[in-house]
Amino acid sequence: MSTHAAARVAAPTRREQILREAARLFAERGFHGVGVDEIGAAVGISGPGLYRHFPGKDAMLAELLVGISERLLAGGELRVSEDAASGDGSPEALLDALIEGHIDFALDDRPLITLHDRELDRLRDTDRKRVRRLQRQYVEVWVAVVRDLYPDLPEHEARAAVHAVFGLLNSTPHLGSVRRPAATPRGASGQTPSPGALPGRTETAALLHRLARGAFAAAGERV
Repeated sequence: MSTHAAARVAAPTRREQILREAARLFAERGFHGVGVDEIGAAVGISGPGLYRHFPGKDAMLAELLVGISERLLAGGELRVSEDAASGDGSPEALLDALIEGHIDFALDDRPLITLHDRELDRLRDTDRKRVRRLQRQYVEVWVAVVRDLYPDLPEHEARAAVHAVFGLLNSTPHLGSVRRPAATPRGASGQTPSPGALPGRTETAALLHRLARGAFAAAGERV
């Protein structure tokens, strides 16, 4: 099992459970539409019990948005370093790895995308600036790889292409539910998938990957 896969299957801590449920509830009902007691109930502890883990909802929101920005950057940098260490990597394979990693995020952490779009401005100024700085660094990881694969592509166009692909991949909250494989017919939340669900996760991931690669290929075509 890869280090990426191993990290994903590790049992969540209580703190991680609280954050996951907070993200889901904030995304569904808005930051101000959710009380501490409701987050506590979702993980089976009393509302006041949450204060042993977080001083309040603001702290949860900050950790969610700063945390995912840190993880995306760390994941991207890890893929770059692994590719360099392999000695036989290629820009194409590395770009595929970056796309796959971001698709995992876009499919598995969709509430965080919604939360970022709606609630980023609620963060303290220092946390909001930190998120923006981490995001810029993450973009530059991609820009470097895209330009290695398409050396004739100007830097500003490569950056625009990366932002466009992020917009594509981060559209997953608008796509409806994604059905899990037949062996696990119930969703992560324990609810039966809706009749309007997308094709299975594997098929959806493959579609998103083709679309992302197609966008970069189109950007790399120089007239």
